[in-house]
Amino acid sequence: MADISQELPDAEEPAVRNDLGQTAEFFSRLAMEMHEADGIEETVQAVVEYAIQALNCEYAGVALRTSGGRLEIPAVTDPVVAEIYRFQTAGGDGPLVLCMQERATVVVPDVVLDARWLDWAKKVLELGVRSVLDVPLWTSAGPVGVLGLYSRRPDAFGPDDIAVAYILARHAAVAVASARREEHLKVAIDARKLIGQAMGILMERYKLTGDQAFQVLRRYSQDTNTKLRDVAQQLIDSRRLPSG
Repeated sequence: MADISQELPDAEEPAVRNDLGQTAEFFSRLAMEMHEADGIEETVQAVVEYAIQALNCEYAGVALRTSGGRLEIPAVTDPVVAEIYRFQTAGGDGPLVLCMQERATVVVPDVVLDARWLDWAKKVLELGVRSVLDVPLWTSAGPVGVLGLYSRRPDAFGPDDIAVAYILARHAAVAVASARREEHLKVAIDARKLIGQAMGILMERYKLTGDQAFQVLRRYSQDTNTKLRDVAQQLIDSRRLPSG
């Protein structure tokens, strides 16, 4: 059985479609919505909803790479996409894995004719999907995730669709990376506030200096194998240091 799927290396940016005015307006609205989104989930939800509007497909979804290297699925437009993703993240092979590992756009014009991932193809066909377009989300810092687009029709994704999906994925990757930085910064600020409050309790109760109070918290953190932030939270909540 012939394999007519295609792989586009990330270095080769597809040609931009002709209707530049409409496309520019589309991405302008998308950029504004992602900028105003509150957190990562709202950001990627905006991406998949815009993907359905702009591209020739019925389903869309985003899978994101976590700090531990696993994949999470924060946004899909239909349970069909979540099921396809879960099949691959549970150990089943498929274009999602190739897209993430090789950082390459993967086009499957017709699942019936694709011979590389037979188990995946069987699963996808059972769900009524005939063509697939997976586009990597990446920044200079590394891989972020994958934007997946699915159609019930074969040969659904032409050059214009691939070009728009590529640009959409770049917008999404930058937005997700920015949202993650903001979340990490917020977590770091919250942790400093908790530790400061816990140090204040120790200083008042045991007449310790700031350095001494911090050393007490750090020692309990190490002895109990508990994050310093969690030790501080337990002290604030119970007014006692954790046992151990």
